[in-house]
Amino acid sequence: MFESTSQLEGTLSSRVSKGSSTVEWLRANFDGRDLRDTVYVTANPQLEENRDRWDIQLHKTINVWLDEGWDDETGTVRAETMTEAALEAAEQFPHKRLVVHYMQPHYPFVPAETDFDKKHLQQIDGEGDGPSSENVWNQKFKGELNISRDELWAIYVDNLQYVLKYVEELLTDLSGRTVVTADHGNYVGERASPLPIQEYGHPRGLYDDPVVRVPWLVHEHGSRRNIRRSNIQSSNGVEMETVSDRLRDLGYRE
Repeated sequence: MFESTSQLEGTLSSRVSKGSSTVEWLRANFDGRDLRDTVYVTANPQLEENRDRWDIQLHKTINVWLDEGWDDETGTVRAETMTEAALEAAEQFPHKRLVVHYMQPHYPFVPAETDFDKKHLQQIDGEGDGPSSENVWNQKFKGELNISRDELWAIYVDNLQYVLKYVEELLTDLSGRTVVTADHGNYVGERASPLPIQEYGHPRGLYDDPVVRVPWLVHEHGSRRNIRRSNIQSSNGVEMETVSDRLRDLGYRE
């Protein structure tokens, strides 16, 4: 999907992710590593959900999903908001690596020509009569969503096109080497193994190519930056109730 959709400049190959979910990917790449040369700019609350269980040594975590970075209308962090936050971080931390974790093309689908995302959010808020408070992938897997696989694929592609537009804006302003990749992939009706059932989403514990084979686009622009380690900057405490609310809106839990 990325190869046929992306028009970003760079050399494209693929890699196998260390997880089929964000939690697995974060644990494998962040837990117990000295990342004091790295600033994590994220739209995803999963790091805060697990921070007390892991040994996190990032120089700084910027939780864009808190407060004004969160878009109540779509129930996610919009891609343009993430690009703006990433550019601010690049200016504030010129000698740090950046990990910029967009939510898209992950559900909810921002530019979708459908109302099932709105119904999902209304049910979370105690209103509306949507089919379920579950995310679209679970609904499709259970046969509760009346939409074809091709229609769902088209909506997913639209969401990828949406985020890549703002990733391209970011690439024009970042100096050095930038890699565009993903923490995990997604089943969209492919057969899983070892049980050959038609899967949707990215359930933990399944590691077929659709969920672990990810794009790896290397983009070179301008001169390399001088990356330095320094002390960890303390972060303001995050309310676990807010984390839970955000994860529910993003379809991670009912």
